[in-house]
Amino acid sequence: MPVASSSGTQAAGSALWAQIQQQQAQRTADQAEQRARALQIQAQAAQSEAGRAQETARALQVESKAAQSDATEARRSVVALRSQNALQEQFSNVRGQIARVLDTTLSATPNASAGIVNTSGQQTGTVIDVTA
Repeated sequence: MPVASSSGTQAAGSALWAQIQQQQAQRTADQAEQRARALQIQAQAAQSEAGRAQETARALQVESKAAQSDATEARRSVVALRSQNALQEQFSNVRGQIARVLDTTLSATPNASAGIVNTSGQQTGTVIDVTA
């Protein structure tokens, strides 16, 4: 019976070895599945982050366009104010010229109370105010 006992021991050893291999394969499969789940969670987190980054980029583009529009409007206002200031300066110069012309004209006009000048340019008398 030693031969039968030896083959029985081998069969039991083989069964035990097969069971160990099966458990090891099961552990390897479980670990691979856990790793796959962890990687999937990381991928979803990365996709979420990418989506938020895209939304942020879109919002920044909108703000950038609005800021550019504000800058363009501000430049237009500067040009308008420069034109307005130049126009006011020109009006001021014209007013000054008119005032000088009027001053010169009024000072050259003889005063009515100073007398009457005849056609020869001689002073002939004075004007008397008779209104009472």
